[in-house]
Amino acid sequence: MSALSELASIRRSKVPRRDKPSKAERREGRAAYVFLLPWILGTALLTIGPMVVSLALSFTDYNLLQPPSWIGFDNFSRMLEDARLQNSLNVTFRFVAFSLPLQLLAALLLAVALDRGVRGLAFYRSIFYLPSLLGGSVAIAVLWRQIFGIEGLVNQVIAPLGIEGQGWVSSPDTALGTLVILNVWTFGAPMIIFLAGLRQIPVMYYEAASVDGATPVRQFFTITLPLLTPIIFFNLVLGIIGAFQSFTQAFVVSNGSGGPADSTMFYTLYLYQMGFNNFDMGYASAMAWVLLVIIAMFTFINFIASKYWVFYDD
Repeated sequence: MSALSELASIRRSKVPRRDKPSKAERREGRAAYVFLLPWILGTALLTIGPMVVSLALSFTDYNLLQPPSWIGFDNFSRMLEDARLQNSLNVTFRFVAFSLPLQLLAALLLAVALDRGVRGLAFYRSIFYLPSLLGGSVAIAVLWRQIFGIEGLVNQVIAPLGIEGQGWVSSPDTALGTLVILNVWTFGAPMIIFLAGLRQIPVMYYEAASVDGATPVRQFFTITLPLLTPIIFFNLVLGIIGAFQSFTQAFVVSNGSGGPADSTMFYTLYLYQMGFNNFDMGYASAMAWVLLVIIAMFTFINFIASKYWVFYDD
């Protein structure tokens, strides 16, 4: 028994005892908190604070001029009877369903083309990335409205082909399509991410496939796509979040009305109208939280589904 106790005491003596932090370590810790303080204050005052306030306002009737009055879940139950809100959801879902896959497809195909060793790759990469920086700007939205106008560039191009032009942004049947094209045009950011992912795929996989007689198309579907699924998943999640929050293009193209005939009435645009045109800030806050739940649900579904199609090479 004494031998066991002696062995235990030896083991305890070998375990290093945790000393108190030195003055230098405490000084470094304080310096770290000082550098983190702007971020902490910014998060608390500009993100968490407004979120808490908007959550509280979603249960009130508040018009910015009078103190908010508590109405419980009336704002949320009111949404079930709001036809324009339901139409805005329909428009937004169609915009996301059409624009996001086309954008990712264009970004992927162009990234594959640039990965073939094009001369001046840095130049082309910058040029193709530029629309992602400008696509959400007011200037580009105004330009887009002119391009698809009655006397715009699109009608001038199709006129020699014998196709009668029209006001593409002023027709309920085509107005949303012009915004889809605008969103697809901003493929630069996902393209750069796809290009970075392509550069991480080992060349030996393609060399082995070539020896086995695999064609470039077969290599794309059996090597490139499976190994790019984590990148596709990343771009898909970011794209869904960004597409649901689209606002500027629809606001500028429709002059803030969501027209014609509410065909470009995005959910965010209707939220803006309710909050800042009708001064129904309580209802707008409730709409904002519903949008947050919708985005969270789609993100959660994507993470659950990713187990069945995302391949991690580890």
